[in-house]
Amino acid sequence: MTAQPFNLDNDPRHNPGAEMLTIKEAARFLRVPENTLRYWRHLGSGPRSFKVGRHVRYWRVDVILWLSEQTNRPQHH
Repeated sequence: MTAQPFNLDNDPRHNPGAEMLTIKEAARFLRVPENTLRYWRHLGSGPRSFKVGRHVRYWRVDVILWLSEQTNRPQHH
């Protein structure tokens, strides 16, 4: 088996077709208030985010992956 060359196209975050979300769009997608998303970002517990200049952005795929991780976590009552 030969090694495949590294290809950025295999990573959806580097795919020009991947959708980038604003904090408002990510909050709407997750159905939480924007301030909740800001607080999670402050705690480092929310979906992975990044900045473009001074603006916070999320890759839709990262939001979906984070949401999936939340649904698989053990429930604490």
